[in-house]
Amino acid sequence: MAPAACNNAARLGRLAALCVIAAALVPVSADARVRRHAKHVKNDPAQFVYVPRHNPPREWPFEFTGSQYAPVNWTGIGGWSEDDHLLAFQAFRTSCKPIVAQRNPPTDSKALGTTLRDPCRAARTAEISDGAKARAFFEDHFLPLRISRLGEPEGFVTGYYEPVIDGSRTKTDVYTVPVYRRPSNLFVRGYRQSSASMPNGGDVFRKIGRRKLVPYYDRGEIEDGAIAGRGLEIVWLKSQTDLLFTQIQGSARVRLEDGGTVRINYDAHNGYRYTPVGRVLIDRGIIPREQMSMQRIRQYMEENPDAASELRRQNRSYVFFREVQLSDKDEAVGAQGVPLTPGRSIAVDKSLHVYGTPFFIEGDLPVDSDTAKTPFRRLMVAQDTGSAIVGPARADLYFGAGAEAGRVAGRMRHPARFVMLVPKSLDPSARGHHMPLPDARPSERIAKLFPQTELKPPEVSKVENPAIDNKAAARPDTSRSDTSVASKSAAPTVTTTTPLPVAKPAATAVAPASQPAAATTVPLPEARPAVAPQVAAEAKSQKKPEVKPEVKREVKPKRAKARHRVYRRAAKQPQSLFRFPWQ
Repeated sequence: MAPAACNNAARLGRLAALCVIAAALVPVSADARVRRHAKHVKNDPAQFVYVPRHNPPREWPFEFTGSQYAPVNWTGIGGWSEDDHLLAFQAFRTSCKPIVAQRNPPTDSKALGTTLRDPCRAARTAEISDGAKARAFFEDHFLPLRISRLGEPEGFVTGYYEPVIDGSRTKTDVYTVPVYRRPSNLFVRGYRQSSASMPNGGDVFRKIGRRKLVPYYDRGEIEDGAIAGRGLEIVWLKSQTDLLFTQIQGSARVRLEDGGTVRINYDAHNGYRYTPVGRVLIDRGIIPREQMSMQRIRQYMEENPDAASELRRQNRSYVFFREVQLSDKDEAVGAQGVPLTPGRSIAVDKSLHVYGTPFFIEGDLPVDSDTAKTPFRRLMVAQDTGSAIVGPARADLYFGAGAEAGRVAGRMRHPARFVMLVPKSLDPSARGHHMPLPDARPSERIAKLFPQTELKPPEVSKVENPAIDNKAAARPDTSRSDTSVASKSAAPTVTTTTPLPVAKPAATAVAPASQPAAATTVPLPEARPAVAPQVAAEAKSQKKPEVKPEVKREVKPKRAKARHRVYRRAAKQPQSLFRFPWQ
C-alpha cells in the first residue's frame, strides 16, 4: 500500500504543476490581451484602436430651455464693484434657511438643482460684516454667466410692491367688494386640500357631486356671485379696482377702521391664464405703449366704471388669499416662504430657476421719475414668482410697501441685462471639456463627389419640328442643292416639348420628306442617312405609301386561368385472404 500511495502523490504533484503553468500562460484579463496586442502592432498605430467596453459617465453642461448663456469675468460686469454686496448677502442668507433645512431634498429637474446647498452652508458659518467680505464670498463660491432668451441680447424687468389699502371686516355701504379665501370645492391634481398653498399655474377644477370635476369659475362668474354667501370673505374693500391690483401684486396690507391691519397673501387661483389689462388697453389704442403704467390703468378705470367692468373680465384669472400673521414692520412673504427684501428680492420663473439664486441686473430704469434713466446695477436674489413671469431673463423687482413703492414699481417696463451667479460645482467651462467633438469634416475630394445640394431636374428644350432639324443635321450643305430647300419649305411646323429619342442604327427605313400636320404628339422619326443629292431626288420622286405612326395600345393583363384541382384515386390494392376473427 505504501508504494501505491507514493505513486498517487507523485501524480497529483505533477498535475498541480501543470495547472500552475497553464494559469501562467493564460492572460489574466482583457486589458492584458489588449496590451499584448498593442505591443505587437505598436509600430502600426492604424491597426490598433482601443475601444472601451463601457463609456464612462460624463457631466454635461446644464441647459436652460429656450435660453443662451456665456461665462463672463467679474471685471466685465458693469457696476459690480460699486454695489452694496452686504445687503445682497443678507438677502441670500435669508433664502438659505429653507434650503439647508431640507433633510431629504427632492430631485429637482431644474438646471441648478440642489447645488445651492454648499454655498448656503458656507454663508451660515461665515462671519461677514462689511461689503468687501460679502463681495469676496460671492466671487469665491459662484461663477457669473450672462443669460438671456435664445436670440435676444437682453432680458426684461417689471416692478411690484405691497399695496396698502383701506378695508373692513364686515360689509358696509362703503366696503362692498369681498376678498375671498380658497374655497373648499377647489381642486388641483397632486395637491391636497390641507396644502399650505396651491401653485400659480395649471388646471384647477371644482367638484360636482362625488366624482365629476369641471373647470372652476372665471372672474366674471365670481364677480356675479357664484361663490357668495359661503362664508369665504376675509375682508371687504371699496372697489373692484383695489381688488384687481391686490391680486396682481399677490399681497396687501388692509387698514381697518379701528386702526388695525390685516395682512393677506396669495393662496390659490382659479386655473385661468393671466391676461394683462394694460396689454388690452394698448391693443385697443386707448393708452399708448410709452404711457402705460399702473397709475394710468387705475385712472382709466375710475373715469370709466362701465368699461372697467368689461376690461376686468378680459382677465379671467382670479386669485384667492389667506390671512398671515405679520406685524406692520414685517415685509411680505414670497413664494419661497421667506420675507422679501425691498430692492434685493425679485420674482422669477420658477419652472426654470431655483429660489435663492443670485442675479446681477444691469439697466437704466425710471426710478426717480417717469422720464429718468437711473443707472440700476444691483445684485438681487430670487425669492418669489408670478404667473406673468416667464423666461430665463425675466424678473419682477420688489420695491417694498406703500404708495411711493407703487409709483416706482408701476413705471417699470424696461429691458435689462441679466448675470446669473452659478455655484462653482456647475462650472460649464470645465464640463465643456468632456463633451465629444463633432464628426470630422469630409475631405475636399469626398465633398466634390457627394455634393450636399439638391439635384435640379433636366431642363426640357423646345425644338421646332425635330424631324426637320434631324434631317438637316444629317444631310450635306444646303448650298449644293435646291431640292433640300424646297423640301424644308414644304413641311409644316409642329411645336413640341418632347425630348429627343435615342438614335437607332442607320439600317432602318427612310422617313418621307413631307409629313402631314399632327395635332397630337407623335413619335419622332429616325435620323436620315447621309446620301448624295441625286439619290435623295430619286428617292423623293418615287411614291411610297405613307407610314402611319404606330399607336401603342394599352395591353390589358390577361386574367389568370383558374387552376382546377385534380383528385386522383389511389391504385386498387390487391385483396388479401387474411381476416381478423372479428371481421
